[in-house]
Amino acid sequence: MDFTTVHPGQLSIIASDFDARPMSFVQDGERLGYEPAVARALGEVLGLTLAWFDHPPDQFYPTLSTGDYDVVWFSQAITQDRRAWADFTRPYGRFDEAVLVLKASPIRTLSDLAGKRLGTLAGSAPMALAEALPELEWVCFAGAEQTLPNVLSALSQGTVDALVGDALLLLTAEADTTSLRVAFQLPSQHPFGIGVLPGNRELLEALNQALNQLIVDGTLAKLWAQWIPYKPFPF
Repeated sequence: MDFTTVHPGQLSIIASDFDARPMSFVQDGERLGYEPAVARALGEVLGLTLAWFDHPPDQFYPTLSTGDYDVVWFSQAITQDRRAWADFTRPYGRFDEAVLVLKASPIRTLSDLAGKRLGTLAGSAPMALAEALPELEWVCFAGAEQTLPNVLSALSQGTVDALVGDALLLLTAEADTTSLRVAFQLPSQHPFGIGVLPGNRELLEALNQALNQLIVDGTLAKLWAQWIPYKPFPF
């Protein structure tokens, strides 16, 4: 496959050190989770080393547009807004949304969110809820505030009534404490993809071919089972 990257032989990846397990997290200096595991497998197929560069999620696409990086790869649902900034590969996963609340919260269904303040992370896309209830009040955590402890603290202190985001991330937060619960999930099955620097069609095609190979040979299913064993493999 003939393709070019910003630095020959290297895939320069815009990501974040935000703890988004089981999708991606940094532990003892090592990047772990489903996405980094898929990235390493993809790098082996294409003969590329991986270089990760952490940026605030709300700056992912302006940073990509500088032309100094090849891709954005960090829990990115493929949306029309993001397509204006990047070309996306075929999906490597499909994921649902969830709503996280305090254990004692009365919120249990979609209708219970009316009039509530909902927290979300900058760069995330609570699309299903935003479409179902467009009048909802959103509180966006960005910049230095965008860490899981800060967001969970806002929920505990009542700054927001609920957190909305990727179901895997919020289910993990629920499992790590006795004070929170996932009120409900929305089976949105948003496709997640790799955002490629616009115009680099050769790299986009190479990434797609590599992802297809990882699906056909069973590698993607194996990595999914390793990191996300409680959800069925979507392909």
